[in-house]
Amino acid sequence: MAVNYFTENHFEKAVLEVLQEYDYDVLSSGEVTRDYRNPLYVDALEESLFRLNRGLPVEAVEEAIRRLQSLDAGTLVQKNKQFTEWLQNGMEVSFEEGGETVTRLVKLVDYDNVGNNSFTVINQWTVQGATGVIKRPDIVVFVNGLPLVVVELKSGSRDEVSTTDAYLQLRNYMQVIPELFWYNGFCIISDMTRSMAGTISSRESRFMEWRTVDGSYEETAIATWDTLFHGMLEPGRLLDILCNFILFMRETPEDIKILAAYHQYYAVKKAVEATVRATETDGRAGVFWHTQGSGKSLSMVFYTKQLQERLKSPTF
Repeated sequence: MAVNYFTENHFEKAVLEVLQEYDYDVLSSGEVTRDYRNPLYVDALEESLFRLNRGLPVEAVEEAIRRLQSLDAGTLVQKNKQFTEWLQNGMEVSFEEGGETVTRLVKLVDYDNVGNNSFTVINQWTVQGATGVIKRPDIVVFVNGLPLVVVELKSGSRDEVSTTDAYLQLRNYMQVIPELFWYNGFCIISDMTRSMAGTISSRESRFMEWRTVDGSYEETAIATWDTLFHGMLEPGRLLDILCNFILFMRETPEDIKILAAYHQYYAVKKAVEATVRATETDGRAGVFWHTQGSGKSLSMVFYTKQLQERLKSPTF
């Protein structure tokens, strides 16, 4: 009797179908004519940045694109930290205007208007490393031509593979095609039993499940594989995570990149909204409660950052 295996190819297609629900442009690597040594989706990057920065001279946007493609020397984490600063806050560029040198911000993403951005997902995105080695990550999610999420999948029908294999595959990619991860927001690994997300500096044990789609319920046991893809990659939530829920912590010998867990994400959002309401009423925002060991200190960092943005000049 024939056995029907759900292969990694089938799994890729299932993930792409989830993202199609959110109007991502879905492409295969072969549909994009490009230099494999450049991990950026350059056509989408150029179109998006010129559109998002119409008030700036062409040479300013061209300078931003040039700098994106030639990040300063340093380790993978150092380059990614510089890129993350630009991604979250924009890139300062200088140009001549009216006989004076002026400095303006080039936006890489429009966080205020989600629909003003380009969302593309490409499977088997081919990247050639500096040594000539070619790798093809299963799925890469692009925002405005920037490869912000790398997804590595393993077939749930093969007992000999698991998310550990997917994690080790990501670590291998970071060694041989580090250029792709200069621009990484976070990574996802899944074997259809478990789907987890982490950063370029996360140990495997720090890759965490995302157990709710929209915060209205929680899958208290092991979340289904698509909960994470719906919960993290819905375009508005993806931009919110990238802008407000990723940070770097100073450690020795190198900084660590932190991605908020799902419970931190929703707790912080509720706390910020409660605080904003409190400033308009009786000043009582309530209590920020987490269980021991659930990351309260990090939650407060995310909370403080967002409150500063919302209230502009809060006092603590």
